[in-house]
Amino acid sequence: MPFEFIKQEIEDVILVKPKVFGDNRGFFMESYKKSDFFENGINIEFNQDNHSKSTAHVLRGLHYQAKPYGQAKLVRCSKGRIYDVAVDIRPNSKTFGKYVKAELSEENKQMLFIPDGFAHGFVVLSDEAELLYKASGEYNPLADRGVLWSDKDINIDWEIDFEPILSDKDKKQPKLSEINKNELI
Repeated sequence: MPFEFIKQEIEDVILVKPKVFGDNRGFFMESYKKSDFFENGINIEFNQDNHSKSTAHVLRGLHYQAKPYGQAKLVRCSKGRIYDVAVDIRPNSKTFGKYVKAELSEENKQMLFIPDGFAHGFVVLSDEAELLYKASGEYNPLADRGVLWSDKDINIDWEIDFEPILSDKDKKQPKLSEINKNELI
């Protein structure tokens, strides 16, 4: 199998390690194979692919789509290095408000599968980073929501020693406790 699927501390979040075939010419890897993903519990039809580029110290997130427009994501860092974070915002989950973090980089080529019902964010640890990610639903600007990246109740350890660069939108996101639970997944 060209992938190793590693369940994380929060149910349904999965770190995916692809098998990489490399030699002096470069490398080859499969970044997605529907049958392997389905066999390993990722039974998602992806409907949109996204590509983002960010400079050093940028922190994006924590973003999600309000129901019924939630999105599962498969995130990969194709250039640079990031910490990728998924926060459980499913109101009835035993891990509500908890998070999973993984280092994704062009070197390790790992991917993080984030199910619907999670807020997602990342911080750039290299000079720049490019992310490629699949989403299960199409982006709906009217359902665009977020959680404050520095919410003390979640207490994410971003492992950074710099002041992150944030968008105006991300600076003003509400704490998880301030969000109407009926909007959450």
